[in-house]
Amino acid sequence: MRTLMITGPGGSGRTTIAAATALTAAREGTRTLLLSTDRTDTPGAVLGTPTGPTPTRVTPHLTAWRPDAPAAFREDLTAFQDRAAGVLDLLGASRLDPEEVTPLPGAEELAVLRALRAAALSDAHDLLVVDLPPTPQALALLALPEELRRYLRRLLPPERQAARALRPVLGRLAGVPMPADWLYETAARWDVELAAVEAVLGDRNTAVRLVAEPGPAGTDALRTARLGLALRALPVESVVANRVLPEEDTPGSWLAGPVAQQRKALDAWREEYGDLLTAPHLGHDPSGADDLTALAVPAPAADTPPADWPVVDRIAEDGVLVWHIPLPGAVREDLDLVRRGDELVIAAGPGRRVVPLPSALRRCTVDGAGLREGELRVRFAPDPDLWPRTR
Repeated sequence: MRTLMITGPGGSGRTTIAAATALTAAREGTRTLLLSTDRTDTPGAVLGTPTGPTPTRVTPHLTAWRPDAPAAFREDLTAFQDRAAGVLDLLGASRLDPEEVTPLPGAEELAVLRALRAAALSDAHDLLVVDLPPTPQALALLALPEELRRYLRRLLPPERQAARALRPVLGRLAGVPMPADWLYETAARWDVELAAVEAVLGDRNTAVRLVAEPGPAGTDALRTARLGLALRALPVESVVANRVLPEEDTPGSWLAGPVAQQRKALDAWREEYGDLLTAPHLGHDPSGADDLTALAVPAPAADTPPADWPVVDRIAEDGVLVWHIPLPGAVREDLDLVRRGDELVIAAGPGRRVVPLPSALRRCTVDGAGLREGELRVRFAPDPDLWPRTR
């Protein structure tokens, strides 16, 4: 199944573009699911059909779903209390009733990730269109599975589960209780769920469509989004310039200034991003199938080149391996690299990611790095003590 995630700065009309994209694909006969992260029924207002926690059939080939994050959080907390009943009773803790539970920060993001995993694993659809939050929140959401899995591996390493028989002894020696089996089992279950979401995000059929209004603010937002997605190795399928004003009959009118500003931004975007999709300003907020059709937003591209990070062997020529990491829009002054064991910490602009090194590079030392033409190139020299020797 193809997955197209759509995001953009707040107020850019990303939900409208997501609905228009899904509707176009559905009209072409593609079984499409529109998954929204909005708390309010913005997708329903755009589609002309109310949406909610139960998947709603909009057209014969289009279904819309807006998961209920608070309800999902209450279900998760209730299940957690049931699994930890023994520990809670031992501590004399009073359980929380579902009715008194309100979502904690981060609960909504986890509910969205669970819905994304469930939708991607379903055989009922051929295309999943995800209406993501505004770009800053979307980038944080997309980073969450990888970061949480890394935290779990550091705090509760899976290999320690092999020492279950020794835990009582170790607990007495250390003077503190050792983690119970249910804690490791919970961590293992979370790891499996997060790994499934990571697999969806890293799939070759997953891409992102960016939406922005042509102008200075939209230009800055696109550059930040593109860099943040590149840091996560998520390919950009297309860029949509939304609410484009008509250029006819503008001389002398109040539209002349905004149209000139849009034209300048569109020319720059075409030069930077290549093919550019445009959606016209309808003069009102789009609502219903007719308005969405008038936007003429195409269905997702059949194939989007993946954001590969290749390792190039330059040992024969320069004695190094070079890791090529595309970071379009990155500025040298805002880049930071730290080698930590078998990981590389990359900071680019407002984004930061801890990346495991490919196996060949773990046996090397960092020999330097450079930023050239929107690509970070990190040089690794083989460590003589770890590199295989040839006769």
